[in-house]
Amino acid sequence: MSKLSVVFLLLSVRIASVFLVKTFFSPDEYWQSLEVAHRITFGYGHLTWEWTKGIRSYFYPTLFAAIYKVLDVLKIDSRIFLILLPRIFQALIASYADYRFYVWCNRKKWSLFIIVTSWFWFYTGSRTFINSFEAALTTIALSFFPWSENSENTGFLWITALLTYIRPTSVLTWAPLCFYHVKKSKYPGWELLIKRYLFIGLLTGVVLAALDSYFHGSLIITPYEFFKVNVLDGIGSFYGTHPWYWYFSTGLPAILGIGIVPFLLSIFVVIQSWEKSTSLQYILFSIILTIFGYSLLPHKEFRFLLQILPLCLYCITQFLSEWSRTKSTILIWLVAIVILVSNVIPAGYLGYVHQQGTLNAMDKLASIASDYKTENGQPAKFLFLMPCHSTPYYSNIHQNVTMRFLTCEPNFKKQEKYLDEADKFYEAPMAWIRSHLPVHPLDALPTHVIVFDTLVPKISDFLSIYKPLEIFFHADHLVSQRSGRNVIIYERTQVAKKKSEPPVVKKEPEIKQEDAIQDEL
Repeated sequence: MSKLSVVFLLLSVRIASVFLVKTFFSPDEYWQSLEVAHRITFGYGHLTWEWTKGIRSYFYPTLFAAIYKVLDVLKIDSRIFLILLPRIFQALIASYADYRFYVWCNRKKWSLFIIVTSWFWFYTGSRTFINSFEAALTTIALSFFPWSENSENTGFLWITALLTYIRPTSVLTWAPLCFYHVKKSKYPGWELLIKRYLFIGLLTGVVLAALDSYFHGSLIITPYEFFKVNVLDGIGSFYGTHPWYWYFSTGLPAILGIGIVPFLLSIFVVIQSWEKSTSLQYILFSIILTIFGYSLLPHKEFRFLLQILPLCLYCITQFLSEWSRTKSTILIWLVAIVILVSNVIPAGYLGYVHQQGTLNAMDKLASIASDYKTENGQPAKFLFLMPCHSTPYYSNIHQNVTMRFLTCEPNFKKQEKYLDEADKFYEAPMAWIRSHLPVHPLDALPTHVIVFDTLVPKISDFLSIYKPLEIFFHADHLVSQRSGRNVIIYERTQVAKKKSEPPVVKKEPEIKQEDAIQDEL
């Protein structure tokens, strides 16, 4: 294929994913990027504890803030643009990363096929996760890495320095590769470390520290804060724990899908030809070290493995390229079809069907926020009685209306038997409602309540003054005990003003005028 055809294919696939991937995956897609950018640009938006504690770098959100600012200046900051343009921007970065993967693999046909058909990369590549950004930059840096013996290119270090600052866990992936780089270089190790690694690292760190300090309002080194909170304080475990082997037994097989078979075979081939596979040895070291490093942390997620996805896909490409040299065309096509179908199914279902309700509900809420008024002329007020961060927030609605959700901040004060607000609510829903929502006047209550269907029977008394406005399908099965198969928006029943009530026609006993006046008072 010509270069133009390859670029067109990769762009088409990633841009298509923007419009075909229409489901909710993880809160960080919105709350750690777009919500922050919306607050920077428009002055309103919710900052989670990660930002108040300073463990996140502002670098990634400021990219979207720049897009938002341009839209704001041009007076075209419509909701649809605020949702689509950041994803298109991320898709363009992913497209370039795809092309660099193709170049890194020496333009092998299998490389193009593998990167395009990877279900997990299709599912996440255009999402506004810092992990997706990290995976794309990792791929780009790997393509510039001096793999050949005669290459002394150190351009990849700029990207590596950026990655390890905004995502400190990237050091797990890059430590073995940088060691390999220093080991094979013709320059003295001390010279390479001081003139390149130290210089590039310090310069990048100073610039990013200045950026973060500006937005945080005081001098701050976010990688240090990240390490202190997540590793030393172990806060990550608050959001769920998994056994140490989870990434090996579930995480990696899930994100690679059928690709886990050629990946494992590639490991076997490398072991067989150990002395001839130096670069692949270090790639495997990088993958294994990253997985082991993440395995030591109690909290685990599929998206954390995105940083090693390009390395895994590279191993798969190398194996299939060698394997197909001696195989018949029919067998090669059969394997390709199996790989394609086994990736299309999860990409299609998870990207278009599973967990779509919370995003579809936001479309309706945005319309309500724009048009709804109570009889007293008050705007809408939304209450999300759902697991915290189950939906996007202001960055998706783009209306400065009153909204409230159940928070879930970690136990920073090390309290015994600590429960966050969401836990307290689900422990006794009606008790929480009675203690946190006003009883009178009725207008003080939220105009709209958003819930999963599984919660409805538990708060039926509260919902008696609300009516179901719209129901959105969310998932075929429960993701957790607190989730549901449907998302329901309830609207408060309007209260008629007394002066507009029709007179009651019935006989009353005659009373004196002074008694009537007293009754009025």
